[in-house]
Amino acid sequence: MEKNNTLAIFEHKKIRRTWFNEEWWFVAIDIVGALTDSNNPSGYLKDMRRRDESFKEGWVQIATPLEIETEGGRQKINCVSTKGAFRLIQSIPSKKTEPFKQWLAEVGYDRVKEIENPELAQKRMKETYKAKGYSDDWIEKRARGIAIRDELTDEWKQRGLKRQKDYSILTAEISKATFDMTPKEYKEFKRIKQENLRDHMDDLELIFSMLGERVSTEITRTEDSQGFNELEDSAKRGGKVAGNARKETEKEIKRKVSTKNNFLKQPESKKRLKNK
Repeated sequence: MEKNNTLAIFEHKKIRRTWFNEEWWFVAIDIVGALTDSNNPSGYLKDMRRRDESFKEGWVQIATPLEIETEGGRQKINCVSTKGAFRLIQSIPSKKTEPFKQWLAEVGYDRVKEIENPELAQKRMKETYKAKGYSDDWIEKRARGIAIRDELTDEWKQRGLKRQKDYSILTAEISKATFDMTPKEYKEFKRIKQENLRDHMDDLELIFSMLGERVSTEITRTEDSQGFNELEDSAKRGGKVAGNARKETEKEIKRKVSTKNNFLKQPESKKRLKNK
């Protein structure tokens, strides 16, 4: 599916961006190029890291190599989140940083409003998916799935899960029991890489993802699961319930629920109409 991966900032400058971990990440050298007179933004950035010791030490915390569309095809380029962009701008001694700071302040203000009123975040999310070509029915399922997922991870956090790796392990257990594939295997199955797996699921795939996570939440609460081992057991059993339901569904509809279809080249709404 096509993505809008450019963002006009000011004076005809554009900052490439990509959606990663539920937020926008911006190409670092594009920011440098937009806010300086340098003909070599990459070299300028290296000089910044060399002369500013604290910036150099913090670089690995704010920068992540992500796939970006370039004239030579998709390549991994260092990107920064909005928070990382603030840190980057702090080290650029240029008057040109002021318009960008104002824009980032507006982005930050919008985020604060969304925290105070989650309905605004839901509205923004739905508008984003709509612009990408998803149908209203799919968007409602995706939004519901996000809510169910958040409820489950909140339970895990309250019951002693701390490491991000542990969240990934439990998520993989539910997925394996539900679809016979971990999220990593599912991505390979659908031929996607950096993209969010669930953004490339159809209605049935989303429904069974929700079922596995919702049942896992209910088992966790009913049995008052605590700590990694008990939470892992609840996750496996919740996924198994969804997996059994999936298998029964496949018998009735005489096809697999999991499909290799993705929405990289064609929006979900158009593919839905085509398959009708």
